[in-house]
Amino acid sequence: MGSKDGHAAATDADVVYLHGVLEATVFEADHLHNAIHGRIIKATEKLEQSLGVHSVQHGSLYVDIDVGAARVARTREVEFHPISPTWNQSFRLHCAYPAAAITFTVKSQHLVGASVLGRASVPTASVAAGRPLELWLDLRGGEHRHETHTPRLHVRLRFMDVERDPCWDAGVRLPGFAGITPAFFPERTNCNVTLYQNSHLSDGFDPSVRLAGGRPYRPARLWEDLYVAIRDARHFVYIAGWSVNTAITLVRDATRMVPGAEGVTLGELLKRKADEGVAVLVMPWQDKTSVAFLGNAGVMKTHDEETRAFFHGTNVRCFLCPRDAKAALTLVQSIEISTEFTHHQKTVTLDVATQGSADGRHVVSFIGGIDLCDGRYDDEKHTLFQQLDTTYSHDFMQNNFKHASLRHGGPREPWHDVHCRIEGPAAWDVLANFEHRWKKQAPTRLRGCLLDLSTATFPDPCGSNDGDDTDDSWNVQVFRSVDDASVVGFPTDPAEAAAVGLTSGKDLTIDRSIQIGYVEAIRRARRFIYIENQYFLGGCASWAEDRDSGCLNLVPVEIALKVAAKIRRRERFAVYVVTPMWPEGEPASDSIQAIVRWNRLTVEMMYRVVMEAIDDAGLRGQAHPCDYLNFFCLGNREAPCPGEYVPPVKPEEGTDYWRAQVSRRCPIYVHAKLMIVDDEYVIVGSANLNERSLAGNRDSEIAQGSYQPAHLNGPCGGRARGLVHGFRMSLWHEHLMGNVGEGASLEPESVECVHAVRCAAEALWQAYTRDRVEDLRGHLLPFPISVSEFGEVTDLPADGCFPDTRAPVKGKKSATLPAILTT
Repeated sequence: MGSKDGHAAATDADVVYLHGVLEATVFEADHLHNAIHGRIIKATEKLEQSLGVHSVQHGSLYVDIDVGAARVARTREVEFHPISPTWNQSFRLHCAYPAAAITFTVKSQHLVGASVLGRASVPTASVAAGRPLELWLDLRGGEHRHETHTPRLHVRLRFMDVERDPCWDAGVRLPGFAGITPAFFPERTNCNVTLYQNSHLSDGFDPSVRLAGGRPYRPARLWEDLYVAIRDARHFVYIAGWSVNTAITLVRDATRMVPGAEGVTLGELLKRKADEGVAVLVMPWQDKTSVAFLGNAGVMKTHDEETRAFFHGTNVRCFLCPRDAKAALTLVQSIEISTEFTHHQKTVTLDVATQGSADGRHVVSFIGGIDLCDGRYDDEKHTLFQQLDTTYSHDFMQNNFKHASLRHGGPREPWHDVHCRIEGPAAWDVLANFEHRWKKQAPTRLRGCLLDLSTATFPDPCGSNDGDDTDDSWNVQVFRSVDDASVVGFPTDPAEAAAVGLTSGKDLTIDRSIQIGYVEAIRRARRFIYIENQYFLGGCASWAEDRDSGCLNLVPVEIALKVAAKIRRRERFAVYVVTPMWPEGEPASDSIQAIVRWNRLTVEMMYRVVMEAIDDAGLRGQAHPCDYLNFFCLGNREAPCPGEYVPPVKPEEGTDYWRAQVSRRCPIYVHAKLMIVDDEYVIVGSANLNERSLAGNRDSEIAQGSYQPAHLNGPCGGRARGLVHGFRMSLWHEHLMGNVGEGASLEPESVECVHAVRCAAEALWQAYTRDRVEDLRGHLLPFPISVSEFGEVTDLPADGCFPDTRAPVKGKKSATLPAILTT
């Protein structure tokens, strides 16, 4: 917003919190030759001769744009020009940064590193006023002296404060809303979406939710639907994954067994389809640590080499897809990208029968957070010690404790996740993403394996999942985090790229529409936001420390600023964030502690922003920060059950594993990547809320943002009661098991609902942590922090450690791991 902000992340009197959209254009530089060579090269017609005599080599030129501590844009590289290099490149930038100035830095790229030719700054206060500014800025402070002329940079700036943006606080309003624009994949109409919680749900799961018109909400079962879809495919099955484990079985519930599915592994199913003549293409990420001296296991244990070996010599076409860097990057950058980042998308696209048509087929795409690998099979019960010798006998996973195995017994690592199925035009966008990646990175011998698919052959169905109710139709937009090192089809011209929502930096073109989709959905929010995500860190420009960590994604700070704006207006708003108790891994390890610390800095920043708004509104002593913003995690605890599996060996006494087994409890790992806004709009995908997933040039990701046009909130208080609402209520039923009354749950923004959810979670925490072991009647726990009425964040456990561990809740700064790896 265009006003001074005095919170701890920015105390300078000149600092302005720039919250909105900044349009910036870099045109050209003037007299830049003085900055490069000083006295040696002047404005002379003998430039080429001089260069030959002195053997001077010039690097390409580019400009960085910083808003305060945040690097927000970088121009393309242009060839050296001794007088007036020209970029003529424009950017549209979502901003939520405290900053005293907007700084432009002109650099020359060399084979190793880059040199600074000069900097110029514009006071943020002059930009925040909203008037367009077109300026020639004097460049100072470069690595070369300027004695005859002052080099200058020609720029234009225009800022629109967030509260002047038509989308601010507007919700989804038709006919004006058309998704995020511009975008590589536009919003598509006449689609269908099925939302899934977990890979499976038991036959007895019934959230008892009523939708508009009194219809019951019927939750679907992902891996059952996926098995049937693959089994019945006739033409193609395309799979991209972070991990694809051929040994897993998709259907395991004897009470809901799909005929012919019992014991059938994913690998066997795919080979069978390929033998039938179906084009089966499989593209798992290649973990470059999967090498022979490590037994091909790899640091991430994705089974990539096992998958390649399984399909070798079969009719399935499979290649391991590395996270390659663009060839023009430096050697250091290439190594960093290929070893530290991943292809994290999880997609399956195939043809299915069209209901009501004798021979019609159409395209369906599955995307979300659930990998086709071990450890993902779970239902709403999230058992720890039951079925270990049956359902989980070949799929026991516990990555939080050293030496955990089925031989040593439970608790297994329970897994909560979210996924979706898309039909209609947006399913083709997911297909296009697969094709773009395959064409870019598949070996030459496999490039021709893609089928020539078209809507003429596979026409999209119209209407809903039931085929008879157009009120269930969805509008869907596919988002990505990806760069042109991983896909084909991106324009090379920066202006053409910008026209389709892409950004160009140096020689890289990036799609970061997932982050933009989140930011714009948060800005549109009117009542509440519900998030489930594996990670929650960002907004480092507003942290109390480590603002140079590079964790600049805007999602957390946008949420905090939305809450603050509502408080200042004396309007109700609530945010619920569900994450794991700690990231997967041994909680005291260096990497996990580093991530936990980034999360703590994020949470502290958010409560600081919220508390300032409470003070500004004169509500200190009347309102608590947790009346608006709350963080939760999931856990389970099980009393011993007759007939349960007895391990032949016990864990070593005194270890975290031993303590968890004795206390018979364990956090449920939240792997979902979900946001629901106002019960009318939902984002589901593979992207975590961290810099790796949202930057666009780190991990590759895919997501979708969608809504039902017939089920939106009305302008006069009407409530959305479509499938987005039904899905949230079903998730809450899983997490709370009826501990919060339906009436309160229907209005999540109300203080009554907030207090009811907090009260239920706190009661479950008491049951989770007390000495007496009993079955937990619900899974939602408060994240183990306490927040005072003044917004101060402290540890909830008395010893400051996660239950059953010696790992600090507040985390610890790593002395060895680079921030780019853990943010």
